[in-house]
Amino acid sequence: MPIITAEAGVITQINVFTVPKGGQDALIALLKEAAESAREVPGWLSASLHRSLDGTRVVNYAQCRDQAAMRAVFEKLAGEGFMARNKALGEAHPGLYEVVWTLGA
Repeated sequence: MPIITAEAGVITQINVFTVPKGGQDALIALLKEAAESAREVPGWLSASLHRSLDGTRVVNYAQCRDQAAMRAVFEKLAGEGFMARNKALGEAHPGLYEVVWTLGA
């Protein structure tokens, strides 16, 4: 379950992929497979996938307890070939973030 709480120390990777029209489903399937593999890494917390309504983007919102855990996830996924397979399906625009403020209803 995603944790969206300010100052929790959680590291969030938000990766926006640009895909060719009709390419969302293939990338989403691969990202689901990658998340199943990443969940074995200590400190991994969650992954949430979003698809744009225009069919050209997929957003992966993934969280780890800290930067060390996120690094371990990257190493595992790269070692298993997920990064290379992602590149074949879409152009990635990743970034690491921390929550600094939230407002609810």
